[in-house]
Amino acid sequence: MDRRAAAGNYGETAAKGYLTAKGYEIVAERYRASGGEIDLIAKDGSYLVFVEVKYRRQVNFGSPAAGITVAKRRAIAAAARRYLADKALIDVDCRFDVIEVFGREQLTINHIENAFWA
Repeated sequence: MDRRAAAGNYGETAAKGYLTAKGYEIVAERYRASGGEIDLIAKDGSYLVFVEVKYRRQVNFGSPAAGITVAKRRAIAAAARRYLADKALIDVDCRFDVIEVFGREQLTINHIENAFWA
């Protein structure tokens, strides 16, 4: 596993633990569909939440969420549509959240609900 993948896995594990502690139910991890990937899919009450996790060891280059481009948002939305179709989920309340994970020994987690619209 390369360094970037290991860092991504580290951030996703931290985000998963954070969401679980908040009472979310994780229903899928690293869901891949043609053209896109969703790091975590969780249930928060009646909402199905598609979560993009961004990890940075340092914040010298801006917030992790700033790295989510328009193209990345489109890819996440396309993967979310594919997930809904694959699971035959109709008329489900959905949202797109971003979880920023900073640091290494001392983690800081910032959860941005409704971070973007698809």
